[in-house]
Amino acid sequence: MSFFGAKIAIAYVVVGLILAVVGGTLIDKLGLEKYVEGYVSEIENVDAVVVEKTRGERIAYARDQVRDIIKRVWLYVLIGVGIGAVIHNWIPQSVIENVIGANNPFAVILATIVGIPMYADIFGTLPIAEALLAKGVGVGTVMAFMMAVTVLSLPSMIMLKKVVKPKLLGVFFTIVAVGIIIIGYLFNATSYLFV
Repeated sequence: MSFFGAKIAIAYVVVGLILAVVGGTLIDKLGLEKYVEGYVSEIENVDAVVVEKTRGERIAYARDQVRDIIKRVWLYVLIGVGIGAVIHNWIPQSVIENVIGANNPFAVILATIVGIPMYADIFGTLPIAEALLAKGVGVGTVMAFMMAVTVLSLPSMIMLKKVVKPKLLGVFFTIVAVGIIIIGYLFNATSYLFV
């Protein structure tokens, strides 16, 4: 929200949820349950035990969780800031505009493809996205890049492969990639609404 403003941040969350629901519904309608690894259905459902904690225990737990999150994301944030700095300070605006600018009709597709081999969480992509926006890249192109990095990255696919079989993984990848590209073009076409 601090980089893009409330309208874009809310729209990003809403379209992400819509893609998840539509994609999940489509996968359900295709009847692909048989392509989920067998051990998943064998996992026993266990009711969670509610543990009462004092205020001090809650604060300690929260502090530990914050430390854990920082340990997991600091490197990605640093890499994202570095890439963003390179884009912002060293890559000429004309190069950015020619490759993924508004005049390139394939910019959204290219941004999606470029995002796939990368791995970062949303915090790592924000500095890159900010630099791209500052260079004049369309908001939809930037959103497509961010979504591809966080959802379709190679490490994410490797983790999913442990739970689903290749056919379902391929269907998932295709639905999400097509959805991200449609969302990117939609955002670019309606970017005047976010100003």
